Parts: sequence; structure tokens; C-alpha cells
Amino acid sequence: MNPTRPPPAGLQTPGFAHYSVAWSPFHNSRIALASAANFGLVGNGRLHMVSLIPGVGGSSAVKLDKQYESQDAVYDVAWSEIHENQLVTGSGDGTIKLWDVMLNDFPIRSWHEHSREVFSVDWSNIKKDTFASSSWDGNVKLWTPEMPRSVTTLHAHLSCVYQAIFSPHQPDILATCSTDGTMKIFDLRSPSYATGPATNSFTHPLSAAVLTVPASGTELLTLDWNKYQPFVLATAGVDKMVKVWDCRMVQSAQPGAQAVGGLCEVQLPGHEYAVRKVQWSPHRPDILATASYDMTCRIWSSNPSAGGSNLLHVHDPHTEFVAGCSWSLYDEGLLASCGWDGKLFVFRA
Repeated sequence: MNPTRPPPAGLQTPGFAHYSVAWSPFHNSRIALASAANFGLVGNGRLHMVSLIPGVGGSSAVKLDKQYESQDAVYDVAWSEIHENQLVTGSGDGTIKLWDVMLNDFPIRSWHEHSREVFSVDWSNIKKDTFASSSWDGNVKLWTPEMPRSVTTLHAHLSCVYQAIFSPHQPDILATCSTDGTMKIFDLRSPSYATGPATNSFTHPLSAAVLTVPASGTELLTLDWNKYQPFVLATAGVDKMVKVWDCRMVQSAQPGAQAVGGLCEVQLPGHEYAVRKVQWSPHRPDILATASYDMTCRIWSSNPSAGGSNLLHVHDPHTEFVAGCSWSLYDEGLLASCGWDGKLFVFRA
């Protein structure tokens, strides 16, 4: 990557542990931070709006522009793909809120259908009027900002759904990961219920996935779609291993059919504790970043040159769990990391 790295720009929000960070898809200097008091265990949360200020010689600074209070922990944040000033958050009380950064104090809309914590939100970059939420209640819900209720509910897993994300290649494909150690891929065009001894559509409804990948023997905390290869995904979780999967078999699955499989192409060992976040680079098909409870954010290549290492860089100024990392969509090689130490860093890989 870049051998001469300028020092990272940093910002601290005392009393609030960070859970997620996201760059704006419209402005190359806007960053949103989701955070929680008392490490998200009890108490309120905050949404922080941050600006990156370019400096001399490649250095930069980070400035807190404003913050919004929430009655419960804010676990995730996603920018709108249709409105440059709006973003959505998921909270510990099961609520989802839509915010406008041009307004102060209060959200412009709020929804409450999940019965447990909302742990992830994701805005589709193809079907730009739609976003998804996933919850500890096992459900994934699809929303549009104008509708007072969710438009679709997927009973995705029988346990906590840590993350649900849309494919950046096909508007009706969505992937999830869960406490049960599986990654599932759903085709929203062919909703149906799974059948089997563990479920029935009356007492334990479970939506049928077109592909189920048994990715780990422990909790699967995060996943991401490769931005260049339509059926390549990365997963990571409690087993400390980052894995790259080829899931092309979903192409041949018939509507309503369920397939189990997925080919693990690459394994990336190195983290010492659970991996909380994985994200592919928006600029390179073989580069991904991870954030871990070992207090590091790491940059990897899934396809290194002959004799080269998969591990390209270790970013380690955090002093607590690193919970989030995010690539800049405009500036290649620029990342943000955030953690339970209440610190945000912007650095170049």
C-alpha cells in the first residue's frame, strides 16, 4: 500500500463508546459515528457528525460538527443514498430513526417494530429508496423513508442477526450473518418459508434462503460483499478468522429452493480476538479492512503477489475494542476506525 503514511487524524468523545462509523456517499469529508454510553450496556446513545479537514503535507484534522442524543445506545448508522443530508440509525431499544443533519435535536422519523436491539442498518446503493435493518430478534426488515411501517420482514435466523447488507450488484439480493454461525443469502423476489424440524410457519417462521453458508462454528459477527466480484463475500466473527467465500452457486438456485454450500477461497488468520467488522475496499477488488476486539484495525490482500503477505498493515492506536472501520468512497486508501475507547481515527493505508 502506502509506505510513507502521515499520522492519523483523531477525535475523542468522552463517555461514549463507538460502535460504527460511516463515510457519506455524497461528501468526501463527512463522517457519521454511532455511539453509546456505558459501552452500550445501559443508558443513552449519540449520533456524532464529524468533518475531515485537510491539512498540509497529507496530514488532516477531524472536527465534531454536531451530535444528536438518543434514549438508548446507537449501534449502527447508514447514510441515505438519495438525500445527502439524511441518515438512518439502529438502537438498543429496537427503534430505527431517520435524521437530517440540517436540523437540530430530533429525528425526522422513527419506527419501532423490532422486539430486540437493532444491531445493523444498511442503505441499498441500487434500490436507493430502500434500507434494511437487522435485529437480535432474528428478523431483517426492509423500509422506505416515506412509509410508516416496514415493507418486508424476513425471518432470517432463529437467533440474533448481527448484520444484513444488500448486494451492490443486484437490487433484490441480501446477505445476513448470525449467532448461529451461518451466512445466508436471500432473494427478495421469491419470498417463501423454510421447512424442517426446527421451524414451521406458525410458531417459528423462518424465511427460506437461496443459499446458506456454514461459515463458522461460533458466532458470525460481520460480513461484506466484494464490490467487484458479484458472488464473493467476506465473513468474520468470534473465531478470529477472516474468510473469503465464493457463493456463485446462488446463481443456479431455483426460486424457493434452498442450497447449502459456499467455497471458502481464502482464510486470513492474525487477529487475536473476535473480529467485529469487515469491509471490502471500494477501489480495489482484493483489499479489505477488519476491526477487532484485539484493539487493531488491519488491512489485508486476498490475492497477494508471489511470496507476499496477506497482511498489509496493522493500525493500532486504539486502547479498547475496535468496533468499526469504513473506507472513504472518494479517497482511495483512506479509512476511518472507531472503538470503545471513544476515539475516531482517520488514517491512510
